[in-house]
Amino acid sequence: MSAPQHDLLCIGNAIVDVLAPVGQDLIDGLGAAAGSMTLIDAATAHAIESRVDIENVTGGGSGANTAVVAARMGAKVAYLGKVTADETGDHFTRDIREQGITFPSEPLPAADGTPTARCIVLVTPEGQRTMFTYLGACTEFTPEDVHESVVADAAITYLEGYLYDKPQAQEAFEHAARLARKAGRQVALTLSDTFCVERHRAAFHELVAGHVDILFANEAELLALYEVTDFEEAVTQVAAETKLAVITRSEKGAVVIGEGERHDVPTTEVKVVDTTGAGDAFAAGFLAGLSKKHDLVTCAKLGNQAAGEIITRYGARPTETFTLTA
Repeated sequence: MSAPQHDLLCIGNAIVDVLAPVGQDLIDGLGAAAGSMTLIDAATAHAIESRVDIENVTGGGSGANTAVVAARMGAKVAYLGKVTADETGDHFTRDIREQGITFPSEPLPAADGTPTARCIVLVTPEGQRTMFTYLGACTEFTPEDVHESVVADAAITYLEGYLYDKPQAQEAFEHAARLARKAGRQVALTLSDTFCVERHRAAFHELVAGHVDILFANEAELLALYEVTDFEEAVTQVAAETKLAVITRSEKGAVVIGEGERHDVPTTEVKVVDTTGAGDAFAAGFLAGLSKKHDLVTCAKLGNQAAGEIITRYGARPTETFTLTA
């Protein structure tokens, strides 16, 4: 087996993030649970944007955020996602390529294509983020958008759970996983969100059992996956079903279960400004550590550090190269 050209390939929703600071009253008025992600249509997106003061517009999407942070940490990264040849799609494409990330996806024609996706991220004063996402062109991601050569040349293919809603995207995940396995590479999956887990619990179980080498989840997502309220019970179940499970627990750090061992890895307390992208950054730090052949505890420490750096500022991506200590 030849050496991979990329350490990491991320596949996910190609989205442009629109960030705005708001009060809790607006979140309540929109009928959303704080910290949740709600899927919306284009008209609703316009209506919400008209009620807020936009502070920042940047390339986004959970898997793309992971790709950018991993690249900033020195990993060789590629990304696959669906965009349209419109202004938003051009912004996304330009942004991710400027990060040194390989992005070979072909855009949909602007004239008859669905607009590129965007996510409105409303951030309350305590740093909690509530997301309203118009998926647009992301919903048209299919197995044909999975480049076999790119998958084969990536040590790890990382699948973003948010992309899993449409049947053709589910087929694309399985196709990518089969291609990765055929090439002797690894497959990672992030569960992304508790609501996402609840929508696709049975399918996620099948995907994890049949195709996934590394599972990323936060504590709430893991409890939702196994429909339990006790964390230790969920840990026991995931340990029996996966080769490597990585569970984040906010200020409690992370739990890593792999190679027949469990590691509880604490984190350092920081002042939270914006939790947007914390899980994405953690996965990036962990996977960047794996690409450098670090042990699992060190990978988790790097993940904790990356997440800690991200939540001390607005936005899900760093503005400079990360220099973290293993």
